[in-house]
Amino acid sequence: MKLSIVVPVYHNELNLPDTIPRLLSLREKISYELELVFVDDGSRDHSLDILLKYQALHPKNILVVKLTRNFGAFAAIQAGFIKATGDCVGVIMADLQDPLELFLEMVKHWEKGIKAIFAVRGKRDDPKLSRFFSNTYYSLFRRFAIPDYPKGGFDFVLIDRQVVNDINRIHEKNTNIMSLIYWLGYSYVTIPYVRKKREKGKSKWTFGKRIKLAVDSFVGFSYFPIRLLSGLGLVFAFGAFVYGAIVIYKWWIGKIPVEGFTALMIVVAFTAGIQMIMLGVLGEYLWRVLDQSRERPMYVIDRVFDSTVRQTESQSNNSMTSVENQ
Repeated sequence: MKLSIVVPVYHNELNLPDTIPRLLSLREKISYELELVFVDDGSRDHSLDILLKYQALHPKNILVVKLTRNFGAFAAIQAGFIKATGDCVGVIMADLQDPLELFLEMVKHWEKGIKAIFAVRGKRDDPKLSRFFSNTYYSLFRRFAIPDYPKGGFDFVLIDRQVVNDINRIHEKNTNIMSLIYWLGYSYVTIPYVRKKREKGKSKWTFGKRIKLAVDSFVGFSYFPIRLLSGLGLVFAFGAFVYGAIVIYKWWIGKIPVEGFTALMIVVAFTAGIQMIMLGVLGEYLWRVLDQSRERPMYVIDRVFDSTVRQTESQSNNSMTSVENQ
């Protein structure tokens, strides 16, 4: 039996010298073979050099996947799923904010037949603005997308090989892979924990990436935005009908005053603003349909460093299909 742990890496040179030895220490605490799959997501610091140094020291336990550029943490996790060979596969970030010792408890649940174990953030030792954004996002996501989604969210998981295979067969872009794992509907348990404050380095989880995650999550897992537009359209159509009936009635009885330019412009500007918002939301859905139809890969693997080959040849065909067939 083998436990694989996928770790997306992006500018983590300060954390890796601590993270890798702690992950390797799990070998002494579990009875399974341990495989660590580090996916370098286009780092421009010394992260890859550190990974390769440890891979040379522990070739049987460490696999390093190098992507051609930064595709995002979720794409890196999917690349790791393709290369992971474990009977169960865990995911943890490289910044040591999550207690990796929880993998020991997760494995016990997996041994009982649970297909997905989610470590749910009960509390966060993060800046106030970050906590506010996260709490707001997950509250809205539970309200309008997946009602029973774990409160507080998760990105620290252990899943069965069957779940991994299902994820690998889904070629959905611009999605939240954690929500996708939950959406599959397998039996799961949640383990609450306190997310620690980041001690080294600066998070690359920018405000723009958080906004993209929120948009991807709601568009990918909720009909609420498009139904809201339909509702607004009906409300404005009904309001326009009522207002038109009033105007016709007043015209019929000869009581229409001369309307001012300001009032007219307010109505026009307000209506145009609503229409632009509607077009923007519709554009988000249409853009995702276009992006999916192009069939471009979610990520491109440059090189794979494993126990048999230190530097494999660059892949000539880096499509998702070719990656799966390796």
